[in-house]
Amino acid sequence: MKALLQRVSAARVEVDGEVVGAIDQGLLVLVGVEPQDTEASADKLLHKLVNYRVFADAEGKMNLSLGAVGGGLLLVSQFTLAADTNSGLRPSFSTAAPPARGEALFDYLVRQARLKHPQVATGRFGANMQVHLVNDGPVTFLLES
Repeated sequence: MKALLQRVSAARVEVDGEVVGAIDQGLLVLVGVEPQDTEASADKLLHKLVNYRVFADAEGKMNLSLGAVGGGLLLVSQFTLAADTNSGLRPSFSTAAPPARGEALFDYLVRQARLKHPQVATGRFGANMQVHLVNDGPVTFLLES
């Protein structure tokens, strides 16, 4: 799994003008699922998301995790993260998981996240989503499990 993690002061996802997920301070995470990914991949990624130290402590150093700051977690499926961009001028999506597999693993990730973290919001799988965010820093990391 690939995840583009962004530390935000606020973020929301809209579908057809309706807000379907929103958080204040926390992490917006765009998630791409690849064919070889499993529930173990999702578990490993979730552990990193909840515990990755990207928030500033009292000295301004990135020493605090999402749980430590009580931030929200906004998970958004994004199959384009799994694209093959190595050749040509058009991405290939043969390296992304098939939609049914991608949705199943994304849903698993969301279910597990809700068991481990009190504030979890999501986009809508497969929808044309408008993602609005205020990237805090900016701080952005690409994680792979």
